[in-house]
This record gives sequence, C-alpha cells and structure tokens, in this order.
Amino acid sequence: MSAPAPSPVLHFADAGEAADVAAFLGRLVHYDKAAAVRLQARAGGQALAVFGRPPSFEVLAIRTARLLKPYENGIDDALDVTVSAGELLESVDEGQGTARVPATVTGPPWAGVLPPRGGWERLAGFPGAEALRGLVQAAVNEFKARVEELAPQARTRAGLDGIGREIWSREIGASGVPVRLAHAAASLGFLRGDLVDVLASGAWVRLRTPYGSVALRRGTSGGLGGLFVTPA
Repeated sequence: MSAPAPSPVLHFADAGEAADVAAFLGRLVHYDKAAAVRLQARAGGQALAVFGRPPSFEVLAIRTARLLKPYENGIDDALDVTVSAGELLESVDEGQGTARVPATVTGPPWAGVLPPRGGWERLAGFPGAEALRGLVQAAVNEFKARVEELAPQARTRAGLDGIGREIWSREIGASGVPVRLAHAAASLGFLRGDLVDVLASGAWVRLRTPYGSVALRRGTSGGLGGLFVTPA
C-alpha cells in the first residue's frame, strides 16, 4: 500500500508575508472558529490567494501573499483547495516563513463561488481611505446609539440585526456600494494607510488596499446572494 502524498508546504517570500497571512486567518477564526478558507496558487506561480467569508459582514475577504517559490510536494500543479482556517493558522511558522497546507474539507457554499478574475475598472469619485474610515466610525457610533435607545426587551437578535441591516446597507454616496463593504475592510484590518481603490466588474464590486480586499455582488439582499460559480 503506497504512502499518502505529503502535504504541500508553502514558502512565503519573507517572515512578514507569513505573519500577514496568519493575522488574516486569526481574524477569520475570531469571527468563526470553524471558518474555512479557499487557497489558490497557479502552477509555477509565486503568489497565493486566500479567500474567506467572515459571517458577520456577508462579503468575501481576499488576502494575497508572495511566495518564495510555488510550493513543495506539488510544484508542477496548481493549488486550489478548501481547508480549515484554524488548522492552516496553526501550521504557519512565521520564523521559517512557511505553512503546511492541511487536509481539505468539504467547503461551505461560498467556497465554490469567486469574483471574476478580470474586467475590473476603478470607480471614479469614490471617497478616499480617511473619509471611508470616518464613514465607518460614524455608522458604528449610530448603531451603538440606536441600540442604547431600545428598551431592554427590544434588544433581541432580530432587533439588532434590523438596525445593522438598515445602517450597513446604505449606499456610499450614489455609488451603489453599501457601507458594509467599508465596514468589513476596516474590521479585517485592511482599511489602513492612504491607498484604497474601489473596483467594479459587472455586478461585482471590490474594495482593495495593500492589506487585502473585500468583494460582494451588488443588487442582492445579502451581499453574496445570487453568486455564480466561477471556474477554478
């Protein structure tokens, strides 16, 4: 009986890349201890894409990382697997700049759908990073104030969700982009510094910074409803 194939080992470009991926995974696990992530790396390529879905925000979160070399134990093949975020986090060795890819898991529905790879165009006139941070903080403050105004018996999950849905679904200006997108980027640690782009491709919109991206499909009530399956 042949031995099982060894797990792929990712070699990040440096310790900083490994630490950034670990931080991203840690945030996902904070929101969902059973979180899964989809990993993609092209054959012979030197970049890894990590996709996750923090349940509180109804968006796809994307973190990319530079690889020193594609990866061991499968260097000629593309990598496209869904794994436990917690197990991957445990395997990250920041000192060595490596991570061992854990066993695949049965992916949640979102893991089978991804935003398009191409066709993205920048949305002109969108607020900058500082303005977006201010908008998110104002929305958070409003949420807290409205919750405090509720009678104790009205502070149910349904009541809180209703307030949140109303606030986070508001458009940023007249862009058709909900505040939820900026809120997710800020909460995941992506909305730092001064560089931010908001891109659109068809019904999809993506907020991108040097620290990561968040994406959703516009025109659906839950942000990710009505997604189409994109070939790997």
